[in-house]
Amino acid sequence: MTTPYETRPGASGLAEERLALPGVLRPWFVGAAFTSVEGELHEPFTHVPDAATKMVVRVEENGRRDVLVVGPRTRASYHASKRLASCVQLRLGPGAARQLLGVPAVDLVGRVIPLRDFPGDHARQLADELFPLEPAQVVPHLAEALPERLAPADPSRTRLLRAALAAMSTDVGHLPVAVGELATSLAVSERQLRNLFADGIGVSPKHYARITRVRHILTHARSAPDTPWAQLAIATGYYDQSHMTADFRTLMGVPPTSFFTGRLPGPQPCQAYRRA
Repeated sequence: MTTPYETRPGASGLAEERLALPGVLRPWFVGAAFTSVEGELHEPFTHVPDAATKMVVRVEENGRRDVLVVGPRTRASYHASKRLASCVQLRLGPGAARQLLGVPAVDLVGRVIPLRDFPGDHARQLADELFPLEPAQVVPHLAEALPERLAPADPSRTRLLRAALAAMSTDVGHLPVAVGELATSLAVSERQLRNLFADGIGVSPKHYARITRVRHILTHARSAPDTPWAQLAIATGYYDQSHMTADFRTLMGVPPTSFFTGRLPGPQPCQAYRRA
């Protein structure tokens, strides 16, 4: 199963399985997936924009293991094929970064950081525990360990943030609301709303909406490739196709037609881990 979390036009050999997420982990995570590679990948590897922060337990082909935190990505990046054996990704829920990692989500934007480098004993302990585990053991271990160590975040703040995200998300038939209108509906100031997004998500409300639009275009163009671009633009709230194309180019580096025909930017070297 291919998702826009890690997209490769025409890629083969990559298998992704969504993992059941126990209810006890819902205060901190909203989804989990297991990715494995069969054979060798030759196509460029694309990280698409993603407003989520993820905890990643990764095993490379040579046996090297990492337990990482991948912060929100505001723009796509393109890399040479990875020699990956398996990877478990857990998507942090809104507002969970500060509780799990001790830092606001805005400090994680565009960064890949070893989990054990975060402040506090909790992150280091969790990194040491996850490091030797097989992929199938990761979610069960978290389900056993986290509820004993962490109390759920402030439920009123979490509900407020989730309501804001739902209002700023886009899909066919559902368009993001204006920031001022959203702030009024939630009974907060626009400044409070921006601070809520910075702390709990890492990006501004407007940029969150842009990311969700582009991710919807990626998903919809794969599932319904015959949909005219102009129709998709209007359905996702753009004024017209040219505005959609400009936004897609800004976030993805190329216009939609180039991306879906494999005319991508040149691969970039992977960045070294940056410490929190």
